[in-house]
Amino acid sequence: MTGELSPIDKAKFVAAKRAADYVEDGMRVGLGTGSTAAWLVRCLGDQVRDGGLRFKGVPTSSRTADLARKVGIEVISLDEAKWLDLTIDGADEFDGDLNLIKGGGGALLQEKIVATASDQMVVIADIGKEVEHLGAFPLPIEVIPFGWQTTQALVEETLISMDVLGRKSSMRMNGDRPFITDEGNYILDLSLQRIGNPRQLALVINQMPGVVENGLFIDICDAVVVGYGDGRVETRDINEGTVEQDRIDFIETDNLFKDLAE
Repeated sequence: MTGELSPIDKAKFVAAKRAADYVEDGMRVGLGTGSTAAWLVRCLGDQVRDGGLRFKGVPTSSRTADLARKVGIEVISLDEAKWLDLTIDGADEFDGDLNLIKGGGGALLQEKIVATASDQMVVIADIGKEVEHLGAFPLPIEVIPFGWQTTQALVEETLISMDVLGRKSSMRMNGDRPFITDEGNYILDLSLQRIGNPRQLALVINQMPGVVENGLFIDICDAVVVGYGDGRVETRDINEGTVEQDRIDFIETDNLFKDLAE
């Protein structure tokens, strides 16, 4: 089955496989949302079943919660956990300072809450997610449904004074209806092309009435595990200032790969 994986999926898998080593018995771990995070959940489920790993997972979305339970991970809420030892999640983009754009999967609010309630946040990503400047990936912002068009207009007007190249925004759709987050909100995707000052933009956007949260994760990520399609893995720790390189061999396991089509 592994021979059928695309280079990008191989990169996601090896990053997730390496990041799973961060999880130890007895930990309370935030589990991210998205395609790369799904690989992590599968890897951890494999360790729970075959390696005896025991930890409690706090999912950042209903999708992740369903997958975690399916693979045998004990799931609890953030309120039950109180505080987390670690959160592992994917990213849509990351820069050299490990600032992120997240929210492509629509779970940015819960992802940010969980990540900031953790002693450490580790991001897993394929090498294609690394950028010199954030903004090529549309920046998601979560907004309440009431008056969302007014909120959208205010956001676009405010972007005029921001250090960005684009100012267009669009409602994220699910078919012919608005995409609804787990918290019952809408998502606006901002096509900014390049964000010159992510910290300033994040602060300004979150001051607008109607905006719940934005997808810029500034000074939250502690390390990134970067996967390559040939099995190489690079771990960059911004706090320690270290870069470690490794290679992971692909070993097919029925448990891990049997649900790839889902």
